[in-house]
Amino acid sequence: MMRRVPYTGGEKESLHVSLDRHRDAVLWKLHGLDDEALRRPMTPSGTNLLGLVKHLATVEYGWFCTTFGRAIEPLWFDVTEDMSTTPDESTADIVAFYGRARAAADRAIEEIGLDDLGTSWNGTPVSMRWVLIHMIEDTVRHAGHMDILRELIDGATGDHPPG
Repeated sequence: MMRRVPYTGGEKESLHVSLDRHRDAVLWKLHGLDDEALRRPMTPSGTNLLGLVKHLATVEYGWFCTTFGRAIEPLWFDVTEDMSTTPDESTADIVAFYGRARAAADRAIEEIGLDDLGTSWNGTPVSMRWVLIHMIEDTVRHAGHMDILRELIDGATGDHPPG
């Protein structure tokens, strides 16, 4: 069952639940596909479902952890190439990477106040509120890409499983 943003929830809770809903939609887009379909380039630029998950994991670590001075796991790839996957990166490894990034981001969201400031990758001071809004936007954008890719692969549509 998908989570719903509470109608009368607090700001932080509502933003966090909104992010989680779309994170879950990202993972659902992978459900039931084999490794070849997950890696299949579906655009001239090579965009594929698994690469988008790897990218989202990277930006979760970057915005929620690095921005606020929190440690992240060592990355085995150049962050400028985070939308691509290599044959030695298994689907399970990429999905687990996304899970670890989400868990680290969730800890940061829980522990850092909405008005607390961090420093973005380009040196701009940003609040946790801004980061939450930005990551909702980025996750929704890429979940939309994944909607299109998934429909092209096997015709599946929607943002969450039926029922």
